[in-house]
Amino acid sequence: MSGQLELFKECIKKIKGAVGEERAATIISKAIYIVCTGSNDISNTYFSTPFRRPHYDINGYAEFNARYANQFLQDLYGLGARRIGLLGLPPIGCVPSQRTIGGGKNRDCYEAENQLAIAYNAKLSGVIDSLKAVDTLPDTKFIFLDIYYPLLSLIQNPAKYGFEVATKGCCGTGLIEASVFCNPTSIPLSCPDASKYVFWDGYHPSEKAYKILVPIIINKHLNEFF
Repeated sequence: MSGQLELFKECIKKIKGAVGEERAATIISKAIYIVCTGSNDISNTYFSTPFRRPHYDINGYAEFNARYANQFLQDLYGLGARRIGLLGLPPIGCVPSQRTIGGGKNRDCYEAENQLAIAYNAKLSGVIDSLKAVDTLPDTKFIFLDIYYPLLSLIQNPAKYGFEVATKGCCGTGLIEASVFCNPTSIPLSCPDASKYVFWDGYHPSEKAYKILVPIIINKHLNEFF
């Protein structure tokens, strides 16, 4: 996350160079920042490697990551951000790749990952509440944005939202491929119509799913930033 802050510092320099210090400060303070962190820590670190689980139970690991999120938000404030939304984790155990890895023969949701996501979201919500109460961070809007239950609703009720498939992705076999593994070699195996799928690949929602999810979040929380 420190790398993200360094990139933001570079962005600030470019804004200042384009419009000057005073105008840049206004732009930076009035912009809305959405912070998303933790998904890879759960799926790729806690459950897929042996390094964390011997030292942390689910609640302990949620607390461990929440502390980093807390510091990141304060660092972002220090760089001038004043309207900050912290996006919670989705039901990671229900994305196609995690069903394949931990869902057993029937590829059910990997409930241990979902439990950690719920625990982490509770910690993140607590982080937001604590930051709101800090007198040294005035004139700032900290908002927790829930994505867990909106996405879970799409997964559990696909037909309600116009989908046909919620347990596999469109790309490749739909069971595990994600990111760079969705490439020209996977095209012959890919679905012909991604709009019928909740997930584009083994990890990420489809464009149609995002078009449903984003307005839900915006309509619920946008006024809280002002």
